[in-house]
Amino acid sequence: MTTPRKSQICLEETPYYHCVSRCVRRAFLCGEDPFSGRNYAHRRDWVVERLKQLTAVFAIDICAYAVMHNHTHTVVRVDKPQALAWTHEEVIARWTNLYHPTPLLARQLTGVRLTAAEREVISADIETWRHRLYDISWFMRNLNEAIARRANEEDGCTGRFWEGRFKSQALLDEAALLTCMSYVDLNPVRAGIAETPEGSDYTSIQERINYFHRIQRQTDHTTDKTPPTPKGLLPFIGGERIDKLQGLPFSLIDYLQLTDWTGRAIRHDKSGAIPGHLTPILERLNIDPDAWLDTVRDYGRRYYRVVGTREAIKQYSQALGRKWLCVTGASLQLYRYAPC
Repeated sequence: MTTPRKSQICLEETPYYHCVSRCVRRAFLCGEDPFSGRNYAHRRDWVVERLKQLTAVFAIDICAYAVMHNHTHTVVRVDKPQALAWTHEEVIARWTNLYHPTPLLARQLTGVRLTAAEREVISADIETWRHRLYDISWFMRNLNEAIARRANEEDGCTGRFWEGRFKSQALLDEAALLTCMSYVDLNPVRAGIAETPEGSDYTSIQERINYFHRIQRQTDHTTDKTPPTPKGLLPFIGGERIDKLQGLPFSLIDYLQLTDWTGRAIRHDKSGAIPGHLTPILERLNIDPDAWLDTVRDYGRRYYRVVGTREAIKQYSQALGRKWLCVTGASLQLYRYAPC
């Protein structure tokens, strides 16, 4: 039986989630379809463009993404406190960016004086919209429906374009977040369609690298500033600034070096040894260096609904009102030790 989404997500335990959507039809989402001979590479732009539009509306940030031939990966961070702090006017402005106003709201926006009862109805609607604007299901719904409509129109057909539901996976700690982001950014390398992370088209890591180089050429960027981040992506803050800014709890340089090394090792199918200058980030996150490479390479087969230590998984399960969530042994092998 399918588990309701609200029974899989608990923002009080973690704001980070990995979402995967797959096409239901044989035709590709992007790239060249061998069955029809048509090239759909331009649809990747649709996905990235829509992601950026939605992050400007929702209280949801993008940590990493990868747009593949027949599926998409998105690692998101839900900022519930931000949504709760919005004024009624901000909620209305954001919601009407996506949907037409209700008849009552339309009357209010045109200056019509409403009764107290009508204003109460609008206030209740605003709280409903506020909740939806930090809801992962509504975020993915707005992403996938928009792409499906454009693809169906282009193909001259109707019906489902995506599988019935997207897959969501809770990332319970920094180690789980780092592992998942590297896995997502290295998807084209693992699939054999790119040699390096910077050559992986339509991934967040390529966008970050290209943007960083472009800004460096245009400005005198100094190391005491937060690394320049493309619009719509959550910045890497790391180090001493972690308590002052909202962002990913890693250094951009650490992440790029670790992911680049991992991508090359995966590409050559060699485990090798993790270079000494890369181990500090793994040590800080309590990740077993020997398990790191296998974990990223086989991430899709190793992990199910949650990724984290045994204690974190137990706590997350209890927060959802369940005794335990189904996980594989790999979920407990990544860490050097897991408190019981």
